[in-house]
Amino acid sequence: MSITPIIPRRGVNDDGKGKKHALHKLVAAAATEYVWLQDDDIVPPDETPETEADLLILPLRMKGGNSLLERLQIAEYAAIQQLTIDSALRGRPVLCSGANLIVRRERWLESWEELHPEIPSGDDMFLLESFKRRGLKIAVLDAPQYTATVHAVPTWRAFFRQRMRWAGKAPHFSDRDIRRCGMMVLVANILQVLCPPVLLVKFPLEYRLIKKRDASVSLLDAFVLELLYPFYMAVCLIGGLFRRAW
Repeated sequence: MSITPIIPRRGVNDDGKGKKHALHKLVAAAATEYVWLQDDDIVPPDETPETEADLLILPLRMKGGNSLLERLQIAEYAAIQQLTIDSALRGRPVLCSGANLIVRRERWLESWEELHPEIPSGDDMFLLESFKRRGLKIAVLDAPQYTATVHAVPTWRAFFRQRMRWAGKAPHFSDRDIRRCGMMVLVANILQVLCPPVLLVKFPLEYRLIKKRDASVSLLDAFVLELLYPFYMAVCLIGGLFRRAW
């Protein structure tokens, strides 16, 4: 399979227009059938997979230090990744990450206008929506040798800026599966605040999701994340929706 790694770097190949324009420039210049989208701060996988899909979702794992913030991010990321893999395996993907994603080049270029070039980020999720809407072949390959490593952000300020940037894209999503998943998460966390006993049902389910992806996450870290999540989610949603530019 012919493939070109695509690593957009802000200030290097974006012509001052942001990550999406850097992606378009690099994808358009590639001479291979497939492009491998990666972030510039990841540790890439050990092997290159083969695929005939239009979009191949590959796994990620998060590493960090021993601070509470980094441990909570690792726990949250494990849950996000397991949801990513499980939903894709069921044929109804609701998440993907441009940090480790293989795409058929021509299909990516055909979706360019649907990636919301006017919004600085979110190219991966808007691409997923576009491919689902067009009925293109989406696959997932969950294996250690194809797993890339991302790093937890080191400060609370960077953490909230990142999560607000993610949350700010939510109103632009139109895919039914993605919107339904987001609503279920929102309602579950509202119920947790209004009726704390809900935690007795909600936490075991989410802890199982976390441990399935990352067995190193402790019960205590997962429980602290569960307690804090409704409140930090509210801050990120409000901040993301009302912040003017990302």
